[in-house]
Amino acid sequence: MAVIAITGASQGIGEAIARAVAPDGHVVCLVARNAEKLEAVADGCRALGAEASVFPCDVTDEDAVRRMAAQVADAHGVPDVVVNNAGSFIPGSLVDTTLDDFRAQLSVNMTSAFLVTRAFLPGMTLRGSGLLVYMGSVASVRGYPGGVAYCASKHGLLGLARAVREETREAGVRVTTLLPGATLTPSWDGADIPADRFMPPEDIAEAVRTLIALSPRTVVEEMLLRPQLGDL
Repeated sequence: MAVIAITGASQGIGEAIARAVAPDGHVVCLVARNAEKLEAVADGCRALGAEASVFPCDVTDEDAVRRMAAQVADAHGVPDVVVNNAGSFIPGSLVDTTLDDFRAQLSVNMTSAFLVTRAFLPGMTLRGSGLLVYMGSVASVRGYPGGVAYCASKHGLLGLARAVREETREAGVRVTTLLPGATLTPSWDGADIPADRFMPPEDIAEAVRTLIALSPRTVVEEMLLRPQLGDL
């Protein structure tokens, strides 16, 4: 049994991860801003056999993240797995993207992972074990028009994860960055694209479940996942 903390757990990939690991009997710590949605996800996880706790938190707020990490540790101890999944997408070209929108993307997609990692990592290194998962994107390794801020933030997230990997390899902490392409989540609501052109979030969740099942002797540093027909 592992204690698994998941940010952005109220919907989409985060919710799918929580539901995927629930039947394995893990303790699931669900983190997001929307408490009502988190409670609904927690109920679903409990029905599948997990112990689920809800920790409402704005993961872009340093003080809020510090309090959340302390609450998780008090309730369940230092997590064995932390999934940095919180994220958002605001489309826009370079000239159309406002500075506020640019900063917002960096804050949610990259800075939140920095804050959450920094809050939990000391306990993991002291224990000598743990798994940090970062939810990157195909946009972490390629740029595309109309997503300038998103690409910048996801490139930055990959750089952060790579640096954390190098800093923690001797401490027994494993670091993995997932790089999924188009996945059918609420971010695509309203898009006139057939659902079968996307990957289901459950597939990304199964990748995380596999990572958790690996022995401490093995780390998947980066995993690229794409729809069968390629990127949108």
